[in-house]
Amino acid sequence: MAYKKPLKIILGIVVFLTLPSLLFFGYLYYQNHQDLPTGQQGSAADKLATKMLMALNYEAYVGTDYIEWTFKNKRHYKWHKADKNCEVYWKDYKVKLNLETPTESKAYVHSFIIQGKLGAELVEEATTYFREDIFWLVAPYQVFEKDVKRTLVTYGKKDALLVTYSNNDSYLWQFNDKHVPVACSMWNAKTPIDGLQATWSNWQNTETGMKLPQFHKILFFGMEISDVKTK
Repeated sequence: MAYKKPLKIILGIVVFLTLPSLLFFGYLYYQNHQDLPTGQQGSAADKLATKMLMALNYEAYVGTDYIEWTFKNKRHYKWHKADKNCEVYWKDYKVKLNLETPTESKAYVHSFIIQGKLGAELVEEATTYFREDIFWLVAPYQVFEKDVKRTLVTYGKKDALLVTYSNNDSYLWQFNDKHVPVACSMWNAKTPIDGLQATWSNWQNTETGMKLPQFHKILFFGMEISDVKTK
């Protein structure tokens, strides 16, 4: 019938476009997939976590009241850590997040306050950005927070720290000889490959003395953190 030829062409195009992608993803999955490791909780894991915090100057982090940074040249943050609020900037939007009382957060477009449904959507979007992007800045400092489990794991003949949160998201921290994180393998709902690894590099000594990373790489993709300021 006349429709068979166009159908074959369409199916051929679909196969041509999807098959290489599936094969490529399969290759990446095979190369990067890791089962969630097991290890020992308790004092040994806590000791390794403490060594990491000392290497990063955790006391300076606690004493830092303000952190400002730009993530991937897309979003800019002014986190008033001591006051529990953060200003989030992207495109033409600005949202003042109240991290303690979210209902008091406010959204702006070109400096004009936006209320109603649009305002609520912007606040929700900014909240999501903050929660996701802040991980790439200060996650190592949060290993002793409430409901966080720490496990000592042997990874590549070295000690590594598996951190598991209350939602069962897990992250395996790997270190250099000074116990500064150099990579993190991830097991969470948003990572398409279990155990996918991200680098943590270009650590910067900030004005307040704490160390913050300036670059991450996952597979072929880089994530830059710039314009870092602390007070």
